[in-house]
Order: sequence, then C-alpha cells, then structure tokens
Amino acid sequence: MEHMKEIIDYGIIGILLLMSVVSVGLAIERWLTYRQLQLSDFTDRRELEIQLTSKLHLIATIASNSPYIGLLGTVMGIMVTFYNMGVDGFMDTNKIMVGLALALKATAIGLLVAIPSVTFYNLLLRRVKVLLTQWDIRHGPEVV
Repeated sequence: MEHMKEIIDYGIIGILLLMSVVSVGLAIERWLTYRQLQLSDFTDRRELEIQLTSKLHLIATIASNSPYIGLLGTVMGIMVTFYNMGVDGFMDTNKIMVGLALALKATAIGLLVAIPSVTFYNLLLRRVKVLLTQWDIRHGPEVV
C-alpha cells in the first residue's frame, strides 16, 4: 500500500495539474481567437457557431471531472491511512494526520482546477452568445 501514496501524489495530483494547464491554455486560445475573429468573414451563422464553440467542451469536461478525480485521490488516501492503521495496530496520531492531509490535498487540488475551469467556460460561453447576437444584428436571424 505504500506505493499508493506515490500514485496519489504523482499520479492523481499530476493528472489534476495537467488538466489545469490544459484548461488555462484552452481558455487563453479561445479568448485570443474571439478577439481576432471577424464576424464579416462568416455568411452562415452555423459555421460561425461551430468556430466559436470549438474546444469549449474540453474546458467543461475538465471543470466537471476534476472534482471527481480529486475525490478519487481522497478515497485512495483514506484507504492507505486505514490500511496502515490496521497493519500497525496502534498508530501515532501524526501518521494518521499525515495520511488524511494527503487525502484532503487531492480534493483541494481537484476543486482548485474545477473552479477556474467553470469560470473560464462561463465567461467564454457568454462571449460566444454576444458574438452570435452581434452576427444576428448585422445579418438578421437565420431561419433554419
């Protein structure tokens, strides 16, 4: 069970940090795309919508799944702590607290990834709606 500590520290937390980098990178890429986008280049609203919403689903996926990955790390950390308590019989409270702190660290990082990702997603989605409305104002609403 000792290898589980490394899996939590390097595996789970590493995955969460990677997800954070991807989310921030995608948010920056989308924002820059929206700033450079010329609505006059699009004659079809659906093409514009496809361009605008590209990659937003990835940010939403990261936002919705990172708390679960953090929770997985928490459950694994608590399992390690209980296993060590069972094997050692009597355990020093310091060892118990270290195990629980490791578990809670995974949850905290999962939330630290999710909260900004949800914020990025909502801000970008609002920008998409504004750009689509501006297109509608210039071209009239498209009837499908």
